[in-house]
Amino acid sequence: MNWFLLALQKYAVFHGRSRRREYWYYTLFYLLVLAALIWADVWFGTYHAKLEVGLLSGIYALAMVVPSIAVAARRLHDIGKSGWWQLIALIPFIGAIVLFAFLVRDSQATQNEYGANPKAMA
Repeated sequence: MNWFLLALQKYAVFHGRSRRREYWYYTLFYLLVLAALIWADVWFGTYHAKLEVGLLSGIYALAMVVPSIAVAARRLHDIGKSGWWQLIALIPFIGAIVLFAFLVRDSQATQNEYGANPKAMA
């Protein structure tokens, strides 16, 4: 939970580096909260089946767009890639696989153009 809150504290910080742990814990808690809100939308009747979106889950997903892009950009910085590499996910199927491979890679052990290794600072 602390990693999720850390990513939210850096809401729109697109510089620096984020460890794998920060990115994946953020993603885990994001998905758990989203699933709970989808369930709540269905329970309260605020889920629109035709549009496949609910009121609570839709507001949450929109609110989390910027921090999700920011933490992914910092994660890519950690492996020495530009945050713009996220756009590769727009290429059907192959793009998502390449982006996933980048996101699971280990940090660069040394300082890179985006800053010091966050593992060394911990």
